[in-house]
Amino acid sequence: MCASRTPAEWDETFEMFVDMTLGYMALNMGQRYLNRIERLPMHTSIRTGHEYMLELLNQHPDRMFNKIRMYRPCFEMLIQVLRQQTALQNSRYLTLEEQVMIFVYVISQKATNRMAMEDWQHSGSTISVVFTRICKAIASLSQTFIKAPNFAAIPDEIRWNPKYYPYFQNCVGAIDGTHIAAHAPADVANNFRGRKSTVTSNMLAICSFDMLFTYVVTGWEGAVHNSRVLTTQLEDPTSGFPHPPPGKYYLVDSGYSNKPGFLAPFRNVPYHLRDARRRAGGINGPTELFNYRHASLRNCIERCFGVLKARFPILRYMTNFSLIRQREIAMCCCVLHNFIRLHNHGDPLFDRYGVDGVMPPPDSDSDDDAPSSSGTTRGEGANSRNDNNFANDMRDRIMFEMYLNNN
Repeated sequence: MCASRTPAEWDETFEMFVDMTLGYMALNMGQRYLNRIERLPMHTSIRTGHEYMLELLNQHPDRMFNKIRMYRPCFEMLIQVLRQQTALQNSRYLTLEEQVMIFVYVISQKATNRMAMEDWQHSGSTISVVFTRICKAIASLSQTFIKAPNFAAIPDEIRWNPKYYPYFQNCVGAIDGTHIAAHAPADVANNFRGRKSTVTSNMLAICSFDMLFTYVVTGWEGAVHNSRVLTTQLEDPTSGFPHPPPGKYYLVDSGYSNKPGFLAPFRNVPYHLRDARRRAGGINGPTELFNYRHASLRNCIERCFGVLKARFPILRYMTNFSLIRQREIAMCCCVLHNFIRLHNHGDPLFDRYGVDGVMPPPDSDSDDDAPSSSGTTRGEGANSRNDNNFANDMRDRIMFEMYLNNN
């Protein structure tokens, strides 16, 4: 045990402690003062963010397309729509045009906050605030630009193509899901791991045959199968799912059940376009012919996803946003997809993927041809089985009519 100290020794120890504390405080305050004097401004480029925007708008049009994946007329129309249909306006230091261009730049270039700071010469907090504001505004336009199709009309892509008419004249669109890169908290990350063990979220979409999304739901965990997402949306009266009227149907792949409103291909029969085109013997028999034409027509949803991910690479390389923001970003991409499709005729990406039969790069986490664990819809009973039998009979009639007319 230490010997007891005298009062004089305690006074000396206390004085040393006080001197050290005061010295540290003085050093810390001096360092802060020097930092305040020597702090260098960071965003000092001669070209400001506003000037960069004007440069993109007024120089070669391909420069703007390469940077934000749309041309000037379409961009200006987007600004007009945002002014009219949302509360967005110029801020104190940024015009609305610059704010929107920053947002579209980030999702088109999978840019981080630091990259956007450097290119647009604004602070990280300004970039973050602008991104959030524009993201919410564009996502709010989903009901305006993502609408159910006209169920009464026969799509021109079917009516004027003898491969599909009259066999698929009651078809009103195609359904599929796609996986989007995601960031998830560690405690729920396993729920977002798809079949390839990567962290993804699942997006279910319906598209028309002119490559417009007519329904989109985002934010499902990547481990959830497409069929479960669809079943949940069908059972939820608030989901806004566009149910087809009796006699009409959507095309689905073999991961879904064949039932009224949803026409699936024959299982255990070659289906994908790649499979059919690789076969040396060609198409053999009525079921293969049906599956080939079914796949060729349903290919529009895969081409939609191809355009979407080619235009907005952030969907393949999502940065660290909250889960809520990630859902909004995916919805924004779909809204902009439809907006560009409607207002930017001659768009290079739609021209590339818009040809019937073009096959986009395969989705590594796709659930295609991976049936759910039950293979049926939850709560399926006698009535459901009768409905499925009716759907199977309808598919058989289409198949035989197609095969007879093909010979």
